Amino acid sequence: MNFTHFRFETDADGIALATWDSPARSMNVIDQNVMAELNQIIDHVVGTETIKGCVITSGKEAFSGGADLTMLQGLGMEYARLVKTRGDEPAMAFFFEATARLSLLYRKLETCGKPFAAAVHGTCLGGAFELALACHFRILSDSDKTRVGLPEIKVGLFPGAGGTQRVARLMQTGDALQMLFKGDQIKPAVARSMGLVHAVGPRDGIVQAAKDWIKANPAAKAPWDMEGYKLPSNKVHSAQGMMIWPPANAIYRRETSDNYPAAKAILKAVYEGLQLPMDLALRVESRYFAQILRTPEAAAMIRSLFLSKGELEKGARRPPDIPPTRFKRIGVVGAGFMGAGITYVAAQAGISVVLIDRDMEAAEKGKAYSHKLMSDQIMKGRAKSADRDALLARITPSADYAQLRGCDLVIEAVFEDRAVKETVIRKIAENIGRKTILASNTSTLPISSLSEYFERPSQFIGIHFFSPVEKMLLVELILGKRTKDRALAVALDFVRAIRKTPIVVNDCRGFFANRCVLNYIREGHLMLAEGVPPAMIENVAKMAGMPVGPLSLNDEVALDLGWKILQATKKDLGEASIDARQEALLKTMVVDLQRLGRKNGKGFYDYAEKGKALWPGLAALQKVKLNADTLDVQELKDRFLAIQALEAARTVEEKVIVDVREADVGSILGFGFAPYTGGTLSYIDRMGTKAFVALCNKLARKHGNRFQPNRLLKQMAKTNESFYGRFAPKKAAA
Repeated sequence: MNFTHFRFETDADGIALATWDSPARSMNVIDQNVMAELNQIIDHVVGTETIKGCVITSGKEAFSGGADLTMLQGLGMEYARLVKTRGDEPAMAFFFEATARLSLLYRKLETCGKPFAAAVHGTCLGGAFELALACHFRILSDSDKTRVGLPEIKVGLFPGAGGTQRVARLMQTGDALQMLFKGDQIKPAVARSMGLVHAVGPRDGIVQAAKDWIKANPAAKAPWDMEGYKLPSNKVHSAQGMMIWPPANAIYRRETSDNYPAAKAILKAVYEGLQLPMDLALRVESRYFAQILRTPEAAAMIRSLFLSKGELEKGARRPPDIPPTRFKRIGVVGAGFMGAGITYVAAQAGISVVLIDRDMEAAEKGKAYSHKLMSDQIMKGRAKSADRDALLARITPSADYAQLRGCDLVIEAVFEDRAVKETVIRKIAENIGRKTILASNTSTLPISSLSEYFERPSQFIGIHFFSPVEKMLLVELILGKRTKDRALAVALDFVRAIRKTPIVVNDCRGFFANRCVLNYIREGHLMLAEGVPPAMIENVAKMAGMPVGPLSLNDEVALDLGWKILQATKKDLGEASIDARQEALLKTMVVDLQRLGRKNGKGFYDYAEKGKALWPGLAALQKVKLNADTLDVQELKDRFLAIQALEAARTVEEKVIVDVREADVGSILGFGFAPYTGGTLSYIDRMGTKAFVALCNKLARKHGNRFQPNRLLKQMAKTNESFYGRFAPKKAAA
C-alpha cells in the first residue's frame, strides 16, 4: 500500500509494520490526513487474512507530539461559521462529530479483532499517547529521550481521544486523576511501574519485541473489553470509590479555584465514564471535549501557550537576513546567583562558557552552582556523573577579562548598580573583539543609558533572565535606542540555543515584565495598608489565577530590592511617581525591621527549615483592620488582574511592546499572569475593551488614579476594538 505519512510493510510471519514518518516535518503530528491513512491501515490489516497484526512505530527521533492544534482551531472557526449560516444545532452536530472522530478511530483500532502494538522511542504525547493506549501492547525504548504523557491540560484542554477513560481503567483512580491534572511527561521506567505501558527495552529491540508479542497474542483484547474486568479502584459508588471522589473534588477546587474548565471536565468525564461501558464512556468524554474546545479559556491558552509561544521560539521576531550564530564560546561576567544560572543553562546547551568575577574564589563559587544543580539531577536519577563532568568541563572560571577574547557573546550579570555596571562594561569592551555582541542582564536599568559605556552601542542589547534562571522559561530581550538587527539576531539565537522562550521589547524603565509584576506587588502592599487581612490578600490573588500571592512573591525577589527600585524611581521621576503608602510600608519592613524576605529568613513571611508562615507582626502594621466577611472578593481579584493588564496596555501604547503575542506569552511565562486568561492582553480582549475600560473607571473612582485607563484603551473602547484585531501579529518566520 502507498501512503504519504506511513511506510507500510509486512514480514514473512505476517506481522505488519506501520512506520509513521510524515514528510517535510521535524515531528509527526496528527491531522486529518494522518487520521485518514491510519483508518486505511486498520481496514487493510483487518481485511487481509495473511496479516496477523500490526506494529506502529516512528521513523523520526520522536514518536509524535500529538494532535495539530491548528486543526482544532480550524474546527472552532468552522463551528462559528456554521452557527451564523445554519444555526446552533447543525453547527453543534458538526462540531461533535468532527471532534469525536479521533476517539472513534482509536476505538475502531482497539476493537478491530487483530492485535496492534505501539513501539515508542522519543516523545509520545497527547493524541499520540492516546493512540498507544488504544493499542493492545505498548513498549517504550529505555532512552533518556523517551517520554510519554497527556499534557493537554497545560493548554486548556483535556485528553479527548480516550485518554481519560483508558488511563482511569489502567491505574488507581486517584493516581489517574493526578496524572491527568498535572500533564507531566513520564519516563519509561515510571510509565511501566504505573501500568501505562507493558514493557521497556533497548531502542533497537522494541519493534521486534512488539512483533514477538503479536505472534504470541493473536486474539488480543483491551482489558476492559474482557469478561470479568474490574476497575482498579472498584466501582465509583463503592466504599473505596467514595473515599476518592469527595477529596478529589475538594483538591480540584483548591488547586484551580474553578478557573480551568478542562480540569473540571476531567473530573466529570472520569467520574461519569467509570460508571459506563467503554463505548458510552468514550461518548461522554467526547461530549465534554467538544464543550471544552469551545470555551474561551481553551481558545486563549491554545493561542498563547502553544501557537504564539511556538512562533516566538521559532524566530517570529528574528531579523530574516542575518545568518544564524552557532555558539562555540560565550562569556558571563558576574558569578553571582544570576550569572551562575546563566552559565549553567549555556553549558547545559553544549556551549563553552568563560565565567569571570573579581577573583578566582568568586568565579569558582559560581561554577560550583552548576556542580550543585547537576548533583541534584544525579540524585533524582535524571543525569549521570559523566553528564556532570562533561558540563563542568565546559565552564572556565577566571578573574582575567582577557579570557573573553574570541567569545561570540558576552553577558554582563553583575550587581544591579549603575556605577558597578559601568566599570564592568568598560573592562569587557577592552577585551572583546569588534564583532562580539555585549548584553546586559539587568532588570531595571535602561539599556540605552548602559550602552553609553560601550563604544559600539549598535552591538549592545539587554538580555533579562528571570530567577531562578534554570527553571524560568522566559527571557526578555531589550532593544536600546541604537541596538541594531545583528545584536538582536545573536541574542535570539542564544535564547533558542538554551531552549528558552524570548520576547523582544523596546527600552524603558522596568521594560515589560517588571512593569506589570511590580504593579501586582504594589497592589498587595496597598491592600495591606488598607487593612485587608494578609491571608486574604494572598489567597484571593491565587483565586484570581496568580501562582503565588504578592506578599510571597515580594519575599522571593527581596524586599530591599523593591525598596531600592522605589527610591531610584522617586529620585529620577519625583515624589508623584511613587505611592507614599507603599513607601511607608517598605521603609518599616526593610529599614526599620530589617525584614528583607526569604534571603534573610524574614519578610512578610517567617521562614523555617520546613516551611513558611505569614508573619504575625503584619497585623500590628495595619492602622485599620477590615473584616474579611465585608470585603468583595471579586473586586479584589479584579484589582490584581486589571492593574497588570492595564500596565500591559500602556506598554503597547508606548511601543515598548510591538507584538501582542509577546505581552501574552511574556506575562504568563515571566510572572505567572493567570494562564487561563491567555495573558494580559487576551484578558482585556476576552472582557472587551469597552467593559475593561468601565471596570478600570470603577476601580479608579474607588481606589485611585493608578486604575485610570490610558488613551489607547479609551480609543479602542469606543468601537470595542480588540488588541488581536487592531494589532494582528505578523505571520511567524518559517
